[in-house]
Amino acid sequence: MRMPKLSARLRILLITYSMTIGLCACGSGSDNLPVDAPVADTYGEPSQSSAVPSSADTNISSADASSPETEAVADAEPLRDATPVCLVPRADGTATASNDVAVIDYSHMSDGYVCANYTGTCPKVKLRITGPDTVVYTYDLHGGGYETFPLSSGDGYYDVTIYENISGTNYATCLYADLDVQITDAFSPFLYPNQYVNFTADSKVVAKGQELAEGASSDLEVITRIYDYITQNITYDYDKASDPPTGYTSDVDAILASGTGICLDYAAVMASMLRSQRIPTRLEVGYAQDAYHAWISVYTADTGWLNGIIEFDGNVWTLVDPTFGANTDDKTLKKFIGDGSNYILQKMY
Repeated sequence: MRMPKLSARLRILLITYSMTIGLCACGSGSDNLPVDAPVADTYGEPSQSSAVPSSADTNISSADASSPETEAVADAEPLRDATPVCLVPRADGTATASNDVAVIDYSHMSDGYVCANYTGTCPKVKLRITGPDTVVYTYDLHGGGYETFPLSSGDGYYDVTIYENISGTNYATCLYADLDVQITDAFSPFLYPNQYVNFTADSKVVAKGQELAEGASSDLEVITRIYDYITQNITYDYDKASDPPTGYTSDVDAILASGTGICLDYAAVMASMLRSQRIPTRLEVGYAQDAYHAWISVYTADTGWLNGIIEFDGNVWTLVDPTFGANTDDKTLKKFIGDGSNYILQKMY
């Protein structure tokens, strides 16, 4: 069934539109995030759219110009192209730092990402990226092939370091690269897949995103459809949230198939669908008061970056959290979510 298109007035009202996903039940903010310590021998481990061509109207050229049917077609907005575009990260080997057990491939750092691979025997390996804003991003490096990591902090100098666990919570530097990054397209880090937003052209989430986007006339309509679908079809997994694995990342197709997930899963599925629809999407994490949280922000050409899903009731703007929207009607909770100052951004993926 085709969903009704957004009115011009509603599109104007949607000045700021982001999707916030609560991670309040998904562990503390310190989970798998190392402390911001200088690189040393060891360190302690921390606990767009395209219009329908005008020729498409030629089938009605013989109709009465004054008929309601003709007027309706003439007034209809062109549809955006719902064909997915899935960018593919590459480790070309043209610019690397390497040793006998690890490789950091920065051949495409101008596209806003680096790739890394570990082939050694250490069972616990970390990759840490520190950008020009000094925010430290730490990931588990699993080995067995290249993984992709975004350069989320824009242009500037980055330190990329791989660490091997040597005992307990102590790690030793395995490999590092100092990079002077100039990103050609500022949206690239938020269009490519990465370890947190992991999808390919064959992913089920991409096909579902295309299905939901078919017939939409704007990016905002696509965002609304995807938001509605996810909040109506994915339920919160309280058991999983009570004890999430350290270093957890989402298998977006598995979440889509099961219809259940924790809050990071909501965010990753939504971000995967939107990126494959050419809508730059940031998966962001931080705090909502004392609760660790994740949410997403999106970009459209008409509005710029949309930071906060905003709903207008005729009098006030309200920030709506999709996770809570899917699981509760608590007015107090919605009031809390509606205060954007409750959200403190820490990192973007």
